[in-house]
Amino acid sequence: MSNDDARISTDQLAFVNPVDRFPEISPPKQHQEEPGLQRDMAPTPDIGEQSYRGTGRLEGRKALVTGGDSGIGAAAAVAFAREGADVAITYLPAEERDAQHVAQIITDCGRNAVTIAGDLIDPAFCTEVVERAVGDLGGLDILVNNAGKQVATESLTEIGDEQLEETFHANILAMFRVTRAALAHLPAGSTIINTTSIQAYQPSPTLLDYASTKAAINNFSKGLAQQLAPRGIRVNAVAPGPVWTPIQPSEGQPQEALPEFGQSTPLGRAAQPTEMAPAFVFLASPESSYVIGETLNVNGGSPTP
Repeated sequence: MSNDDARISTDQLAFVNPVDRFPEISPPKQHQEEPGLQRDMAPTPDIGEQSYRGTGRLEGRKALVTGGDSGIGAAAAVAFAREGADVAITYLPAEERDAQHVAQIITDCGRNAVTIAGDLIDPAFCTEVVERAVGDLGGLDILVNNAGKQVATESLTEIGDEQLEETFHANILAMFRVTRAALAHLPAGSTIINTTSIQAYQPSPTLLDYASTKAAINNFSKGLAQQLAPRGIRVNAVAPGPVWTPIQPSEGQPQEALPEFGQSTPLGRAAQPTEMAPAFVFLASPESSYVIGETLNVNGGSPTP
């Protein structure tokens, strides 16, 4: 499929009702072992393969997206490629099938796709992914820190040290490490975009460890933005609301909660991953040149600070 074939027409996006642009979903109870595969979900999430229309806003750019095999990371990677960027994605080895699907979409756009399997909990891998991306892409000017771990737990007493440490390592410590490694390669004009969450503002009682890391990401993003602004490197964040991704059926939500997932938002439905993509594209493009230290809340209307 060519880039042009995969684009939807301008008329389809000219005027839409956000309530029903994508259907309200009531996912059946389902369970996957972590980290979960997008291709095994019911219904299958929309990462923009058929629905994202590019306009050339990132021509010639070089992006690294952690957790780019599925969900929000995959949607960002697909959108970046449709906008003209070469893209490297990281993922866990168990997610190889999803990652190769995303890589195929990127190459079908005529862009270079780099796939890097490994676990960002490993500090050494955090440096390795940056070096691999820079080497294979021929540089780096967009970094999306998106990979994360979410496990729903009814009580604080049920959160063991292993889960606690893995969640913090994956969600915030890896972000420090990957970004630190990337700074040696990012020229002026580069952008760093961190995925946080509505959980940073409205923590669910079943996601104490996850929500705590997302609040930390908000703080990290705002502080780093001030530090790097004089270098011409912009740092911002995207805070999604409920999005239908593999993290939900693979321990991220109780199975019994899945049929009503996202229906409490003002729009009355969960988001599809591709609905997050325009926020990442905007923050990555020169159009947002005066946007620094901002968190874009893409959550279907839920009030946030």
